[in-house]
Amino acid sequence: QVQLVESGGGLVQAGGSLRLSCVASGRTFSIAYMGWFRQAPGKEREFVAAIKWSGGSTYYADSVKGRFTISRDSAKNTVYLQMNSLKPEDTAVYYCAAKPHSRYNYSPIVRDGYDYWGQGTQVTVST
Repeated sequence: QVQLVESGGGLVQAGGSLRLSCVASGRTFSIAYMGWFRQAPGKEREFVAAIKWSGGSTYYADSVKGRFTISRDSAKNTVYLQMNSLKPEDTAVYYCAAKPHSRYNYSPIVRDGYDYWGQGTQVTVST
């Protein structure tokens, strides 16, 4: 099992920045990718960004490309999502997720490949 705890959400004005953090614990050796997803009220949970746990490859949704940056600190078992130039449409609950090696047949941008999820953190962007 892998446990994930997010932090860093909050209320920010449009154009502002926030950094989300997600600390992983437990069987972290089983993780292949870490991802961030978000869910706005009345909408499906959607992919935001993902990073290969061992380093290197990153993936972004078109809607956040150029504004958000995903990174990880392997020594701290932590993944970050730096969010700049925030827009009201970025308002959602943001979830951290871990994709294990056993889900190798799923792309890192597909929600179904992620077995472990955090509790979510609210991000609200005001106009």
